[in-house]
Amino acid sequence: MICTHLASAEAAAPQSTDGCQDCLADGSRDWVHLRLCLECGRVSCCDSSPRKHATAHWHSTDHPVVRSFQPAESWRWCYVDEAVG
Repeated sequence: MICTHLASAEAAAPQSTDGCQDCLADGSRDWVHLRLCLECGRVSCCDSSPRKHATAHWHSTDHPVVRSFQPAESWRWCYVDEAVG
């Protein structure tokens, strides 16, 4: 199966480079890895992080694709199709 979300996703400019925007707003910095929403540029923490803000962002917005926001990583993930690209 080809994921059309991954095929059509284009990188949005990051809204922040300081870390997970939701964690920072809560006064926390305990994220594990960061993800970038390719639709709106929101930077959020991964599912290995205590608050799982990237997945929460997908549930609240239906923005389907994130990219790793870690240095030297460029893989993408589609929440809808559970596919890596």
